[in-house]
Amino acid sequence: MTTNEKIQCLIIGSGPAGYTAAIYASRANLSPVLYQGMEPGGQLTTTNEVENFPGFPEGITGPELMDKMQKQAERFGADIRFGRVTATDFSASPYRVTIDNEKVIEAQSIIIATGATAKYLGLPDEQKYAGSGVSACATCDGFFYRNRPVAVVGGGDTACEEALYLANIASKVYMIVRKPFLRASKIMQERVLQHPKIEVLFEHETLGLTGEKVVEGADLVKRRGQTDEEKVHIAIDGFFLAIGHKPNSEVFKPWIETDENGYIKTIPGTPRTNVEGVFAAGDVADPHYRQAVSAAGSGCQAAIEAERYLVDKK
Repeated sequence: MTTNEKIQCLIIGSGPAGYTAAIYASRANLSPVLYQGMEPGGQLTTTNEVENFPGFPEGITGPELMDKMQKQAERFGADIRFGRVTATDFSASPYRVTIDNEKVIEAQSIIIATGATAKYLGLPDEQKYAGSGVSACATCDGFFYRNRPVAVVGGGDTACEEALYLANIASKVYMIVRKPFLRASKIMQERVLQHPKIEVLFEHETLGLTGEKVVEGADLVKRRGQTDEEKVHIAIDGFFLAIGHKPNSEVFKPWIETDENGYIKTIPGTPRTNVEGVFAAGDVADPHYRQAVSAAGSGCQAAIEAERYLVDKK
């Protein structure tokens, strides 16, 4: 382990929440240090076109938006570094965070903005068509499939929400459901099953996706392993995963309270966690909205709270 570095404010994660927190913390003279983690720029770096972030009427690519946020944070003096958190000790202030198993940072305040990772089926085609028909966010990318057929994978509330959202935009929505029933709440099931544009394909699994450069179809199998197993092909332009997200909170769990799915619990209406001086922002604490603009807003809140905490502490 290298010598400890003592700082006022440590920001962990580099999506819209982390970079916005860095902008505000820098302007408040907190001299923040931000570690970018495994995926610098976060989930948005896998999004080709962002059309719903305010201030960009023509749209902007995800990587470009993150690059602009990073430069803005650096302009105000944020120290942005490569590296990921491998261990934490929040038992007493200053809090100790280990970077890449070797460097220990001692921070007076911490903002956790590590995001969440969408769960995928694990098909090679999901990588092949990433940003070219495969998406894990209907609200982000649904607009591109206006009057075109799409498919949603999943049978829970999230999948039903995504299917209903897409049904307002797309020409047709297939729901690919592995089980012979929907896991969603009764009301969501009724809405989906009664919607004229939604067709639920029960007991279907995805084998692969087809298409020249973008998704043009999906190969499915119905009742896999049964005597009446059947191969099915559907023509679609968009393939949406709605089988859940995994919040990147594992390394903080010894100290920070999370819900049953791993999302960090915050005091309602604030980014404060159960540990004084440790704040959470963005998708790691947000199972509901998961939007760049809401993540940025919570990053702002976390930085303001961190500043107030440090002032009170002094």
